[in-house]
Amino acid sequence: QVQLVESGGGLVQAGGSLRLSCAASGRTFSNYAVGWFRQAPGKEREFVAVINWSAITTYYTDSVKGRFTISRDNAKSMVYLQMNSLNPEDTAVYYCSAKRGKLLSLATLSSYAKYDYWGQGTQVTVAS
Repeated sequence: QVQLVESGGGLVQAGGSLRLSCAASGRTFSNYAVGWFRQAPGKEREFVAVINWSAITTYYTDSVKGRFTISRDNAKSMVYLQMNSLNPEDTAVYYCSAKRGKLLSLATLSSYAKYDYWGQGTQVTVAS
């Protein structure tokens, strides 16, 4: 079992920045890839970014490339999502998720249905 707790959400003006944190506890954190997903009202949950177990590989959805950066600190069991140049389309509940495995395809890592554990989410609101 892995417990995930997100923090760092809030209200920010367009063009601003936020840093989301995901604190993990439970099983060996370094055995898991960690992804960030988001869900806006009336929309499906969508993939945002993922980082593999060793932090060597990261993937981003096209709409956040160049603006968001995912990172992790396995010694602290933490994953971060630095979000810059935010715009109102980034408004959503952001979820941290964990998927066990070290050789995972992008198709798996970008699919919310494939993940094993989820946090409760943190609200990000970007005002225009």
